Amino acid sequence: MTLAALAILVGFILLVWSADRFVDGAAATASHAGMPPLLIGMVIVGFGTSAPEMVVSAMAAAEGNPELALGNALGSNIVNTGLILGVTAMIAPIMVQSVIVKKELPLLFAISLLLGALLWNGVLGRGEAAILLIGFFSLISWSIYSGIKGKGDPLETDTEQELQEKTMPLGKAIFWLVFGLVLLVVSSRILVWGAVTIAQSLGISDLIIGLTIVALGTSLPELAASIAAARKGEHDIAIGNVVGSNMFNILAVVGIAGMISPIASVPEAVLSRDWLVMMAMTVALFFMAYGFGRQGRINRVEGALLLAGYSAYNIWLVLSVMA
Repeated sequence: MTLAALAILVGFILLVWSADRFVDGAAATASHAGMPPLLIGMVIVGFGTSAPEMVVSAMAAAEGNPELALGNALGSNIVNTGLILGVTAMIAPIMVQSVIVKKELPLLFAISLLLGALLWNGVLGRGEAAILLIGFFSLISWSIYSGIKGKGDPLETDTEQELQEKTMPLGKAIFWLVFGLVLLVVSSRILVWGAVTIAQSLGISDLIIGLTIVALGTSLPELAASIAAARKGEHDIAIGNVVGSNMFNILAVVGIAGMISPIASVPEAVLSRDWLVMMAMTVALFFMAYGFGRQGRINRVEGALLLAGYSAYNIWLVLSVMA
């Protein structure tokens, strides 16, 4: 038990550090290759910030723990919206100006509905997983198109400023890209082992561990990135990181895990509790950030509401475990 707890702690530290190195290396390598800043931000950085969730869930599914993988995806989206945007908005209110981000919001809503529809029959088979992965590759294609055509979007300015702060020689960029990815895999393996061991020792389901400890840990890169971006006035990056990560989590994280290890019986609580909370937070985010006749924003009061929703959800999880 002590060794498992230590494995989770070490796994988290290495996971966050390696994910940061991987993203920086990938972004710098793409920049040296002449890729437009906005395209780097939407595809390379967007993919990279979701890498912890993808690798951890793939590892969990490969080791026969697909419920942990599903819990990680749903839990990460709840953490992203409730905790990360809530805390970020309370530190520095987020103003949404990017047309691209406003186009992504209804897309996130539709993708969240799609997941609910696919899980409705209580099964996550390879057919459902394939649909999600097709959606993921379609999203990547749309992101590439938006990254090329989105000249002048406020998100481009924010991204360009961010990339200028992370310039490095090509050799160093490739080193961090490769080393960061290897360490990401190793740290994910350590984290999954520790999480599964503790879950089995305490008699808690893999789903609950995935929704709480693992989801919080794999979302730490988004938390750091969003707070840093908001404090520097890069509001569209702060919210764009979360919206992009949430779409990637549903399509890629659940899709990859489902292809590796299908779930013959999805726990009823996934739809009646976890998906429902994720959907409610997605709707709240949509109305706050889109604007509808006013400047889209998440102010401190709205941030506090998101944070309260996240806290209430975790209390619900604790009560369900104790019942």
